[in-house]
Amino acid sequence: MGSMRRIALLALCLGFAAAASPGQEPETRAEWPFWGADQASTHYSPLDQIDRDNVAELRPAWEWDTGEGPISGPRLPVPRNPVRPGSFENTPIVQGGVMYVSTSYNRVAALDPDTGEPLWIYDPRTIEWGQVPNGTGFVHRGVAFWQGDDGSGRVFLNSRWRLISVDAVTGEPDPTFGSGGEIDLTAQLLWPINRLHYTQTSPPVVFEDLVILGNGVWDGFVYERDPPGNVQAFDARTGELAWNFNLIPQPGEFGNDTWENDSWSRVGHTNVWAPMSLDEERGLLYLPVGTPSSDYYGGGRLGDNLFAESVVCLDARTGERVWHFQTVRHGLWDYDLLAAPTLLDITVEGREIPAVAVAAKTGFLYVFDRVTGEPVWPIEDREVPPSDVPGERAAATQPFPTRPAAFARQEFTEDDVIAFTPELREEALALVRQYRSGPMFTPPSIEGTIANPGILGGANWGGAAADPETGIVYVKANEFPSLLAITDADPERVEGLYGLDRGRRSLNLPNGLPINKPPYGTITAVDLNTGEHVFQVPAGNNPLVRNHPALEGVDLGAERLGVVGAPGPMVTGGGLVFFTGGADHLFAIDKATGEELWAHPLGASSYANPMTYESPSGVQFVVVAVGRGEGNKLVAFSLPPEEPAPRGGTDARSRR
Repeated sequence: MGSMRRIALLALCLGFAAAASPGQEPETRAEWPFWGADQASTHYSPLDQIDRDNVAELRPAWEWDTGEGPISGPRLPVPRNPVRPGSFENTPIVQGGVMYVSTSYNRVAALDPDTGEPLWIYDPRTIEWGQVPNGTGFVHRGVAFWQGDDGSGRVFLNSRWRLISVDAVTGEPDPTFGSGGEIDLTAQLLWPINRLHYTQTSPPVVFEDLVILGNGVWDGFVYERDPPGNVQAFDARTGELAWNFNLIPQPGEFGNDTWENDSWSRVGHTNVWAPMSLDEERGLLYLPVGTPSSDYYGGGRLGDNLFAESVVCLDARTGERVWHFQTVRHGLWDYDLLAAPTLLDITVEGREIPAVAVAAKTGFLYVFDRVTGEPVWPIEDREVPPSDVPGERAAATQPFPTRPAAFARQEFTEDDVIAFTPELREEALALVRQYRSGPMFTPPSIEGTIANPGILGGANWGGAAADPETGIVYVKANEFPSLLAITDADPERVEGLYGLDRGRRSLNLPNGLPINKPPYGTITAVDLNTGEHVFQVPAGNNPLVRNHPALEGVDLGAERLGVVGAPGPMVTGGGLVFFTGGADHLFAIDKATGEELWAHPLGASSYANPMTYESPSGVQFVVVAVGRGEGNKLVAFSLPPEEPAPRGGTDARSRR
């Protein structure tokens, strides 16, 4: 980094924290220091410069282009393995007057939050190891920041099998951390693995002097001793391992008996690939745990399979389990817990409860006392259909929260079939009647089972936003069923007897239209003080449906159709909820009513959670990442500058 830029960055960092005058506290602003706004993953900002009354004036302020695109081979050490960026899924953080963002190719940039001008860019050269095996292209959602006692700052980037410590001022790796600024996250796993099958897409958690993170592995890998799930904590200064928690319990560990026939010794996945949450005051860490291998056939892992598809609370200092709750037993539907749990305080029937709410693919919001793990409202075990796939033994019961009501549909019937025209309905019915359908937790079958929610949820990794002022949580949901058909395993891809028939996955009509009615995505507001829904509105639009040639001349109504996508919302003190939901617009709705107040085209789809902050110049910006594959960029919005006050009049109201 050039000397002038280094001076500029130092000025930003130091000037931001400078005291206004002797004896006064340093001026503070509402920044966005963590991926989810705070460690509680509320995706909430108290900023109110942009509010219900003026949001219609919001306009583009600046853009930053990542400059990334597909790169053809050869790349070493995997020859002729072309690489490509996937969706730009990052939510930047703003810390100490500087924005830090990670790109799809895992590069980290420090930007001036007033202008988007790069101050430095660090490239871990991750793409030199070839395309990441996830079917989506390279994606990365964010970085974490650690502040030392001496005021020094480090940006922590988890990139594939590496954890890298980057100096926040220089953009260079910290030579005192690990070896040359990085450590190998696979060095102390349960068994040796192929590092090329290990991924990292979500930011770590930084607590005191610990950096805590899980791991990812592509669901398509199904072989003996594929990468196992665990959560590891490392010393932020040295990179030494502080503690490790096995998400597949080993002999002598709680939950080991839920893996029958010694499957704990050979089954992988069961990992935390999504963001985690932290109760800083109590030192409690909350893990959303994913599925075991394989996602759809469990004949090789009979039993409930703890801690798969569970929310797990750990002591963040020691890694000891405090409590857990398994939302899906012996999972067969790819119902990962894949959203960061949301922490907020609520009042239920006069009781003040420190709560944690977990938005799930199942369409349920599971709500617990985050200290004790007790459900805020009863969760009932109910019988569910058995499996008839040879060698399979589905769980006899599954947990069903009694409150709040589900925020997504949980079965698929003929009433859910597309009905824009009688001809389309009959075509869809003919397709649907080839397969089984029924309530949620109807197991996959050789015949083929229509699962609703589908493998995208319900909720997805974007998670929920929570308003601490009201106790209302906002959840983005998908309405997109999946076909789960089991077939003989392909020995070149999958170990075991059976696996998912990936040739029979589409439930679209031959013309590409979905088989189900809209909305295809929703935002639901849930009051956690009562467990009641406040509103549910379509989230975004679906131009592929609205502009489809088969629907020319058909009145689809003025209401938005909703869009399928993983990103979640954010909520602000200005009375607004912002989201893209995966659409090509950024939307703002009234947080009290769900009424759409503003929408702005982005030029491409946005598969990221938006964020907001007050810049060093005192301006509130709203920023969202845009693009999928090429043209990936950050887009910032702000209100237009205020007109100067008339000569002799009072000063215009400050936006600070």
